[in-house]
Amino acid sequence: MQITDLKNKKITVMGLGLHGGGVGTVRFLSEAGAKITVTDLKSKEELASSLEKLKDLKNISYVFQQHRPEDFVSADMIIKTPPVPWDNKQIKLALENKIPVEVDSSLFFKLCKNQIVGVTGTKGKTTTASLIYEILRVAGKNPIKVGIGQTSVLDKLKELKDDTIVIFELSSWRLSALRRAKISPKISVFTNIYPDHLNYYKSMEDYIADKKNIFLFQNKEDTCVINGDNEDMKNFEVEIKSHLIKFSKDKILEGDGVYIENESIFFNNGIDEKKIIDLEEIKLIGKHNRANIMAAIAVAVSMGIKIEIIKKAIIEFSGVAHRLEFVREIGGVKYINDTAATTPEAGISALNSFLEPIILICGGSNKNLNMAEFAKTICKKVKGVVFLKGQSTDEIITEMKKTDNCLDLENLKVAESMEKAVELAMALAEKGDIILLSPGSASFGLFTNEFDRGDKFREVVRMIK
Repeated sequence: MQITDLKNKKITVMGLGLHGGGVGTVRFLSEAGAKITVTDLKSKEELASSLEKLKDLKNISYVFQQHRPEDFVSADMIIKTPPVPWDNKQIKLALENKIPVEVDSSLFFKLCKNQIVGVTGTKGKTTTASLIYEILRVAGKNPIKVGIGQTSVLDKLKELKDDTIVIFELSSWRLSALRRAKISPKISVFTNIYPDHLNYYKSMEDYIADKKNIFLFQNKEDTCVINGDNEDMKNFEVEIKSHLIKFSKDKILEGDGVYIENESIFFNNGIDEKKIIDLEEIKLIGKHNRANIMAAIAVAVSMGIKIEIIKKAIIEFSGVAHRLEFVREIGGVKYINDTAATTPEAGISALNSFLEPIILICGGSNKNLNMAEFAKTICKKVKGVVFLKGQSTDEIITEMKKTDNCLDLENLKVAESMEKAVELAMALAEKGDIILLSPGSASFGLFTNEFDRGDKFREVVRMIK
């Protein structure tokens, strides 16, 4: 497919949204000469910030507060926002009428002629993708980040040069579209797999099935990097047709691998063992980030990047916004923003990243995930806790009450705003403590999304006198 193929095509964009992805899609299609209808269940007033960014574009039809059947049967193509399920009635209507349905990711892959490094996983994909980008940048390559954070996807196509390498963070929703197109990236990275989005998927098996599209359509000339320590992923190996590189906290004895031994990270291709970096040289907070670093090393080595360049980039890399992000130190208390911890496993990893006493801000909405282990870890690891209001909070408190010798369960604080949560946390903190926002839960309810939650935490902390 060529971008010129989109000229004069009637394309329905399902979901403009407020996070930038829909805006980028519409702008790209407009510049390609398509005839666009944008349909969204939100009102014109609710979408005002996105519409403002598109006000210079002409000949775009907008349909607010409804999805009309005619927009899904008379179009040449539908582009749906990634979270819209494939069994949505409008999407099913389009497919029944032989109208092709794309997501920004599948259209990008069809139009992109450059090498793509795809990164997925329940945890760690943003940090891993960002570090791969930094290694390639330090190596003098021409990388570009796509799908990382709240950036749009399709409008990145116009930034590609002949030598550009694409680093694409792929959610399970975006990967579901690649399955339909039977496409996988040339280099794929699968950081780990844990329960997530079970408010969207009917089962863990369905969630895993979408994630596996990162490698299912690779061939033997391609490369797949996977976590050798993740139990569920050990079953994937028989399905991987490409060159496999595993990473692990333990020495890998068979095949290509990146692993930790004697407090250093090594790469072994079955012939030579080469030390990449000593653990003490790594600035990135959190032991769990060692796995992300090893995954990025595997990609860099497979692309022929020199060890000294890989090491330099890792040493310079201090992390990604919203992921164990140091915000400020006030009166000897450090404030850490880990809002991207939207699962209990991510919250547990954050709690295990510090030796200092922790005042935890956690809770919120649930995605049908089990909070039992997170609650036990809170009881074991934290000095004090403040909750954000939501169903997940109620479930964490219920599980904490099942744990012997837990915190003062009669005086747990639940806040309905970030301002109040930080205020309550400050009242519990002393010099030498850490106030850690690591919710282990989704954000909907009190916040637009997890990034909005983290932004509000930053804003509140920076206003403290």
